[in-house]
Amino acid sequence: MPDSQILPSVREMWAQIAASPVVFPDDGISIVTSPRSRMCPPGWVGLVLLAGAGIGTAPDDATADAVRTALADCPPERLRDPSEAAKVLPAGEMLGPVTLAYLASDSFRPSSGPAVEQLPADHPDLKALENQCSPEERHEASIGELTSPVFAIREGRDIIAAAGYVAWLRATAHMAILTAPRARGQGLAKVTASSAVAHAVAARMLPQWRARVPASQQVARALGFAELGVQIRLKIA
Repeated sequence: MPDSQILPSVREMWAQIAASPVVFPDDGISIVTSPRSRMCPPGWVGLVLLAGAGIGTAPDDATADAVRTALADCPPERLRDPSEAAKVLPAGEMLGPVTLAYLASDSFRPSSGPAVEQLPADHPDLKALENQCSPEERHEASIGELTSPVFAIREGRDIIAAAGYVAWLRATAHMAILTAPRARGQGLAKVTASSAVAHAVAARMLPQWRARVPASQQVARALGFAELGVQIRLKIA
């Protein structure tokens, strides 16, 4: 399935997450007031830019107007660069931009390696893996929110890498991957993620990969994911 066929479904999914009537324009960024938006934490602004156009939500009308003013003459692609986004957006705090990548089933490139064990999402050994990682890494990985099985690699009795996904709207599988600091750089994220992606594809879901760091982005590309855009969340100063 080419990107042009994935894109409409992805855009519809994000429009639903916005929790207020909004559509991606032909170009530019459409901002709406939506205090119940799930694109960002409560009270924040959420932006999603996909293929040259974007939507955004703000918690109130005044904030929405401020963001519209800031973005009035800004091409959406400019916001893909973190330094440029920081110049344009009136943020006191900003998360992102993080890349949003999606995988068509016929683009999947599986990866093999050490034995992968399938576990229930609430397996107690996962907590030890999370405890080895920073709060930011745990939050980004979302391992504790999985709705799929966990696909894990062990070293002895310890889980050193794990992956799975969270079921989102429109049969989207939001991928979650976490590797112990001591085991990074060995390709384990790609192996566990490959098993999780295969499970999602078999369930006829659309895998989504949200990545902030280059290493994670590289793993996604290696598995066949295509980057369609970015997500930004900001708290107005």
